[in-house]
Amino acid sequence: MYAQAVRIMLALAAAALVLAGCGSSAKPSPSAAAHSSAASTTTSSVPPAVSELPAAEHPSAGQFPATRGRTLQQLAALARGGVQLGPATGVFTPGTDRFAFALNASSGAFVYAPTAIYIARGPGSPAQGPLLAPADPMTVAPQYRSQQNEGPGGIQAIYAAEVSLPHAGTYTVLALTRAQGGLIGAPGQIAVAASSPIPTVGQAPPAIATDTPASVGGNTALVTTRIPPDDMHAVSFKDVLGKRPIALLFSTPQLCMSRVCGPVTDVVVALEHQFGDRIAFIHEEVYVDNQPSKGLRPQMQAFHLQTEPWLFTVDRRGRIAARLEGAFGVNTATGALQAALR
Repeated sequence: MYAQAVRIMLALAAAALVLAGCGSSAKPSPSAAAHSSAASTTTSSVPPAVSELPAAEHPSAGQFPATRGRTLQQLAALARGGVQLGPATGVFTPGTDRFAFALNASSGAFVYAPTAIYIARGPGSPAQGPLLAPADPMTVAPQYRSQQNEGPGGIQAIYAAEVSLPHAGTYTVLALTRAQGGLIGAPGQIAVAASSPIPTVGQAPPAIATDTPASVGGNTALVTTRIPPDDMHAVSFKDVLGKRPIALLFSTPQLCMSRVCGPVTDVVVALEHQFGDRIAFIHEEVYVDNQPSKGLRPQMQAFHLQTEPWLFTVDRRGRIAARLEGAFGVNTATGALQAALR
């Protein structure tokens, strides 16, 4: 019975594959998908991949059940099948935050259909929701697509919902997706820390010196692993901080272990052509000399980052205007860039 399997998954939701923490230095995040042994109990109920991306971009509250005081377990019982939830964000502190995630069928194929999130302090606690999670497209025009983003079956969009996390601790989430055959469910967890050293919106970022062709003796391979190379290395971050808006991207398209780092970098490359006359675009790689065995670059350490990708946009006054962790699409990135221009 699927409802029983989902109750097991909700109770056992723990660390698994996390799209956000694709650097090898990352520790497994507690804000992860359901435990693999629990997920295996639903294999017979998992539907084939759903591909309704246009509809997934525009979910509506009427497509999902009202909570009416029900718990996550009771809402999970309404689902007729299950998929796997892969969180794309893992750093949370009390407040309202972006919870991004992908959905996968048992085959590994991505699932796209209208989706919403329900959240509670535990599987048996009253749920809040539905919190709409529109799919944000990650596809770009062919001229902006890297070799790291050319293979078939790659990610086309990422889901995200704004969730209220008033206290530190662990929250349980349930994604419900409206497919043609009915609702399908996916459980997960969000771990909220009391604080984080990573600079956030409204703060002044560290005035780091990012790598440029001049700083590496003209060796382009040291400033980017993207194929073909991007051109977001013309200036150093410290030289434009407080003088003009900035988009600072930490990513390593070639060395990232998930399937999102190449697409995320391509999204920023594409938007550079739209915003590049108003914003300084800067891409910083993750590992010293692009060798994971040498550890994280000092620029990553200055921002207290242990995973990638991360995008920080900074306004002309030198304050962080937006901060995006993990996977993000064109719409979310555009909003972050527009925030830096205000």
